Amino acid sequence: MAQMLTYAYELGDMINDSVCVSDYLYWKQLIDRNEEIQKYVRKLASKKELFEETQRFGHFHPNYHAAKDQVAEVERELEQFEAVRRFKQAEKELDDLLHEMSEMIAYSVSHSIKVPGNDPNPKGGCGSGGACSCGG
Repeated sequence: MAQMLTYAYELGDMINDSVCVSDYLYWKQLIDRNEEIQKYVRKLASKKELFEETQRFGHFHPNYHAAKDQVAEVERELEQFEAVRRFKQAEKELDDLLHEMSEMIAYSVSHSIKVPGNDPNPKGGCGSGGACSCGG
């Protein structure tokens, strides 16, 4: 077990030393230091909070659609900044790398191990309420 933990820490160090992590941290730092972007980040947080309040009642809440639209509007406003676009791209690449590593580790143990999908909006299959086609 100690040897596996050592390998896990070594793998973590290699990932932390990767270009993906470097890009992610670079763009995150630029966003964190940019006061104009931070103004929009705070605005987005407040709009999301209002939207979450309406979600308790869903479509039946009188302000549900307006609150949802306001969140989308601020997200579009944030997209105007190159640093935000590049950060999102770096975040996706890092997320994909970590998911790929999870699959490699799981499948090196057994191909019957189920690894959660990496799609934030699954289209069907295991765990999404659709028909499972995993063959398990």
